[in-house]
Amino acid sequence: MREIYLDNSATTRVVPEVMEAIRLACTVEYGNPSSLHGKGISAEKNIRSSRDIIAQLIGSRPEQVYFTSGGTEANNWAILGTAKRLQRRGKHIITSSVEHSSVLSPVSCLEADGWEVTYLPVDDGGIISMKDLENSLKEETVLVSLMHVNNETGSLQPLDQAVKIVKSCSPKIVFHVDAVQSFGKIPFRLHESGFDLASISAHKVHGPKGIGALVAVEGNEPAPLISGGDQEAGLRGGTENLPGIAGFGAAVKYMNAHHDLRKIEELKGTLIDGLVGSIPDVRLNGPDAGRASPHIVNLSFPGVRGEVLVHYLEQYNIYCSTGSACHSRRGKGSHVLQAMGVAGDNLEGAVRISFSHLNTLDEVKYTTERLADAVSDLRSLDC
Repeated sequence: MREIYLDNSATTRVVPEVMEAIRLACTVEYGNPSSLHGKGISAEKNIRSSRDIIAQLIGSRPEQVYFTSGGTEANNWAILGTAKRLQRRGKHIITSSVEHSSVLSPVSCLEADGWEVTYLPVDDGGIISMKDLENSLKEETVLVSLMHVNNETGSLQPLDQAVKIVKSCSPKIVFHVDAVQSFGKIPFRLHESGFDLASISAHKVHGPKGIGALVAVEGNEPAPLISGGDQEAGLRGGTENLPGIAGFGAAVKYMNAHHDLRKIEELKGTLIDGLVGSIPDVRLNGPDAGRASPHIVNLSFPGVRGEVLVHYLEQYNIYCSTGSACHSRRGKGSHVLQAMGVAGDNLEGAVRISFSHLNTLDEVKYTTERLADAVSDLRSLDC
């Protein structure tokens, strides 16, 4: 039975082109990039090449790309490093109630240390209010951290409006975007957008796990959190993850050549139309199409627990999730859905399906049929 993988917001399958880049970095260009001999110079060129490729896609300069161990470190560094650098200017941060835990956790740590944090609420589509953002800004605000695409619902925050509001209040306020779910999928250009910091990750775009980057506009680089070497312009010590960086560059190059936004929009539309037409009381958790990413759809099936439904589908080799992979084993309701007002059976019955351009219409149609059967069976069993 063919595997149908629909959990691409959690991670994506590494493609052969990326595996080959990793293999070469491990077996041919394996030198330490800090070494002065030929092997080291070759490794440094490999890193420089990946930096160039990523910068070209995100609309930055190569020297603004700082490699990290992933999106979580990039978010932590952006928040904690900026707070460390600007704490004498002010100690107020603005974020939202639906951010990823890698933003909410460091923000909470700062709050425990005496920082003031404003958590912007969201509407029933998971979108913040520009009026709330404007009213939250104050003289002590030094950082605004908002995600571009929500990892659970696909809600697309209007960051172009948000940046204008923030910068009109004070151009000195650092604007950080968690772009882990949008990078390589929803086009944006760093300098044109007005973002000061952007967090990205390789394993969301068919690259390897354990490698990401923080892209920082000059003058907004956060204070270092990891010391011990001159790597990454002295802002992040430690020998570079050469295989990961090589794989990251290859993945971005691959996405440039193969990512098909229209195809993914068709996949999502086919799935929603099929489920709405075949399953009573199905609920779409998220905004209307104009405010949502086409890669992610969050659905509730009242009367069926999401966890049970996920395992039921697995017997057909269909893989989806109940929400963020970072919290899926905790058994608690999604903080994102709760912030959107989702409760009761709709909260317990929520399932996330997330697409890649590797998915096909036949896979989506088959999944729709199996989902309809599963919901019918599980409702009859009161699961």
